Amino acid sequence: MANLLGALIGAAIDRGDGDSGIKGAIVGTVAESAIRVLVPIAVTWALGWAVQYGVRKAWHAATGADPVNVRTGTLRAKPA
Repeated sequence: MANLLGALIGAAIDRGDGDSGIKGAIVGTVAESAIRVLVPIAVTWALGWAVQYGVRKAWHAATGADPVNVRTGTLRAKPA
């Protein structure tokens, strides 16, 4: 039952080509399973990136050491 929606969508797409729809149902089920695994990983990565970006920008704003030149948008050279 969990993969029913993916199977139905895949079968409908496959039937559009004039096939029986069984191959499309299998592909739809596999695609839905892959999406269920990959979406949480992608969301976790994006949230982690946003948090570290915000913390870094806040730290640079608090310490006055922002490595990005606000006027040009380029990186400033690090002191040697």
